[in-house]
Amino acid sequence: MKTTDLEPNVTTEQGLRTLAEEGHIVEVLCKADPERKGPSWYGLWIMRTVGIDGQVKILVTARTRLTQNAIKVREFKTATGVISFLVGIGFFKACLPMKKGETTSHCLVSD
Repeated sequence: MKTTDLEPNVTTEQGLRTLAEEGHIVEVLCKADPERKGPSWYGLWIMRTVGIDGQVKILVTARTRLTQNAIKVREFKTATGVISFLVGIGFFKACLPMKKGETTSHCLVSD
């Protein structure tokens, strides 16, 4: 059973990859102001897709369910983690928001 069969507003990593290939925008949302610790940036980011119809799907973990019906939002705690994920999806550029509440957008398909 796919995650999209369970909840219409969430997607797994594979689902996000497919949606991005179909032209959906991938947004990175900053949930906590990042802090620099040594050479690295630590914060809290989540990802979501936005379709041309405006439908939003939040990236969730496929591996873990905390309770029978709970789905956990996939959180990224380092800038390196966000960049690595975006490159793994197929993006050649990665842009991260660095203030709580801000988003950046990425699109694989050009018009």
